[in-house]
Amino acid sequence: MSPADTGASTIVAATTPVPDSDSRLTPGGPGYRRMSFALFLAGVATFALLYSTQALLPLISSGFGVSASAASWTVAAATGGLAVFVLPMSALSERFGRRTVMTASLVVAVSIGVLVPFAPSLGALVALRFLQGAALAGLPASATAYLAEEVRPKALVTAIGLFVAGNSVGGMSGRVITGWVAQEWGWRVAVAVIGVIAVGCAVAFRLLLPAPKHFTPGSLRPRVLARTVRDHLANPLLCRLYAIGALFMTVFGGVYTVIGYRLTEAPFSLPQGIIGSIFLVYLVGTVSASTAGRLVGRLGRRGALYLAGGTTAAGLLVSLADSLPLVLLGLVLITAGFFAGHAVASSAVSKTATTGRAQASALYQSAYYIGSSTGSTVGAIAFHAGGWAGTVGVGVLAVLGVVTITVLGSRAARVERALTPA
Repeated sequence: MSPADTGASTIVAATTPVPDSDSRLTPGGPGYRRMSFALFLAGVATFALLYSTQALLPLISSGFGVSASAASWTVAAATGGLAVFVLPMSALSERFGRRTVMTASLVVAVSIGVLVPFAPSLGALVALRFLQGAALAGLPASATAYLAEEVRPKALVTAIGLFVAGNSVGGMSGRVITGWVAQEWGWRVAVAVIGVIAVGCAVAFRLLLPAPKHFTPGSLRPRVLARTVRDHLANPLLCRLYAIGALFMTVFGGVYTVIGYRLTEAPFSLPQGIIGSIFLVYLVGTVSASTAGRLVGRLGRRGALYLAGGTTAAGLLVSLADSLPLVLLGLVLITAGFFAGHAVASSAVSKTATTGRAQASALYQSAYYIGSSTGSTVGAIAFHAGGWAGTVGVGVLAVLGVVTITVLGSRAARVERALTPA
């Protein structure tokens, strides 16, 4: 990937041929399917736990007698905890190994999940959710670093796309299951069921994930970590990718935090189980994320980001209609655009960082989940102030930010090429 490019060039084709002696995993080769399925399950568990309360916010609001913006902190706290701790956890993965840290993260997160259904107050629930998000912080950055080390470069975008697809399945299943369970037995039983599912995913993940063969332990010295982080933040391309991930997630976090409230109100007035089923549109994200590699191959990274941003913006505008089919169409477009953009940006980070990959991915994940927390909170406030149109306005501004950053990066790439001697 060109150091100054935001997406103009493809990241599917390697610049030099991979030697036959390369022992890294490749599609069709031994261990690749096990690795893909293991990380897919890790993605399922992560997103199912992380967003387990999102579809339940109207019930949590009524159960504790709080507003939508107050209840939204059960989502923002989890994503905020992940954003705060993802960098320290990535440093641990550099020292103790990706698989070890990912396993420990899942074990702690599912253990906290046992306590979540028994939270006696909103404050206790928010605190537990923060700790759960902090525990999950060891997974996203370690997973992308594991893939960058263990998978051949030509297959990296596809492999990360499958991991992101697992995220979408986890987010979908968590919301759909909690919606129907909560309709019959309440939100506490619903989050308990998600905890049980996450336990099964965690066990299968540990049994399936191949032992790393290309991991080299790094240093835990704070000075070394600080220098690595400083170098990444001094890279203009990485900073642009971090901002793009945060902005995409601002849209997504805001939309899916508020949509339950909108659909419980007139003219829709849907029951909780049906609202949970709305999240089946996540399947669209599974497809768009897993095909991100082919999209980049055809359009280049810049073209893929423009398409993702345009699709997301179109979905936001379509969702303004007071028609359930059009709202659903809008959610489909938003979901497809978001997951495609996220897969493109996150894989570009892994491709760009040649050293300190876990820290590079951690910084992306930190920005990404800061975007989620911001979107959840600001989206709920905007909904309270201006209804669904307020939430859509926040999302459109975020998409314009994505487009602006991509345009500026493309100009920077052209300037650098013009200054580079032939």
